[in-house]
Amino acid sequence: MSEEPARGLAAQPQLLSWLAELAISYERYDHAPVNTCEDAERAVPNVDAVQTKNLFLRDKRGRRHILLVTSCERSVDLKAFREQCGADHLSFASPERLAKHLGVEPGSVTVLGLFVDAARAVELYVDADVWQTPRWRCHPMVNSATFVLAREAIEVFLASTGHRPIVLSLTPRSLSGNP
Repeated sequence: MSEEPARGLAAQPQLLSWLAELAISYERYDHAPVNTCEDAERAVPNVDAVQTKNLFLRDKRGRRHILLVTSCERSVDLKAFREQCGADHLSFASPERLAKHLGVEPGSVTVLGLFVDAARAVELYVDADVWQTPRWRCHPMVNSATFVLAREAIEVFLASTGHRPIVLSLTPRSLSGNP
């Protein structure tokens, strides 16, 4: 039986070592824990980078795990995204699945958690608007800090984890009030 991966703050030294080995530089901003996009914007104001919003989803049977990276400005139509990614049904993954696949707790979901996913069980989808942005804001395994990384650094990081992003234009959420 394999050892459970480090989670949250305990995983941060491993992430920092991983980034150092890849010679990835970043700006770091420490702040109080943030739980919403609005909190994140207040915690790190006036930084020229897209504030990422990360949704960790699973299909109906729990066979597919999907990390969707978009911007805080985007409302995601999960029904439309389900069709775009070919899933039978999507819902938010449990805290246990978050810990197992990304090494994070709810509120700290991040593309940087993919270094924990050695089995490459997580599919990565990235909103085209985010992918085209030169700098990203990401949590470093905890929601009490924010890293700003160049998109090229994200590409190097993803190549090192073996995760290939699927870049797509998300369908705007309808005004009907559906999720």
